[in-house]
Amino acid sequence: MSADGVDLKKRRILTAATSVVGAVGVGFVAVPFLKAWNPSERAKAAGAPVEADISKLEPGQLLRVKWRGKPVWVVHRTERNLRDLPTMDGRLADPNSETPQQPSYCKNPTRSIKSEYLVAVGICTHLGCSPAYRPEIGPADLGPDWLGGFFCACHGSFFDLAGRVYRGVPAPTNLEVPPHHYLSEHVILVGEDGEAA
Repeated sequence: MSADGVDLKKRRILTAATSVVGAVGVGFVAVPFLKAWNPSERAKAAGAPVEADISKLEPGQLLRVKWRGKPVWVVHRTERNLRDLPTMDGRLADPNSETPQQPSYCKNPTRSIKSEYLVAVGICTHLGCSPAYRPEIGPADLGPDWLGGFFCACHGSFFDLAGRVYRGVPAPTNLEVPPHHYLSEHVILVGEDGEAA
């Protein structure tokens, strides 16, 4: 106790307790405030970009993410898939992607930024069904010349592993390739063009 009758030990304890309670209170105010800066689920559905982590995506596998309420596929194509793509041109309605269903930086034979990864909206361009990913080569139900791709069972449209539509099927155009870019080697941001584009 000090000469003027004040207990300094109690004062220190009260000061520390008040500081802790104040810090907790600031946390309770700051967390909702900072969370409010993140895009809402409604904003994400309206078009906010989404990240796709492809670090664990093995060759031949497909990853699904949701952007603007639509399924977006990221396919890790195999070396064989990449070798097979040029052989498909004679079977396709738009092999050179003349109809603008992709950003200009994806108007190439693989319709991609990095040839091993296809990023495409998983909605058939005929009536909006979602085609099935059929990566296997030559299954009996799709014909002996099938080299992998997407099959829309609703009305029988076929797409290759670059999302290009086969000739003579109901779907009028290739699958859409959304704007995207790589944030790092293993993270794709879907819904936003990059600086390199």
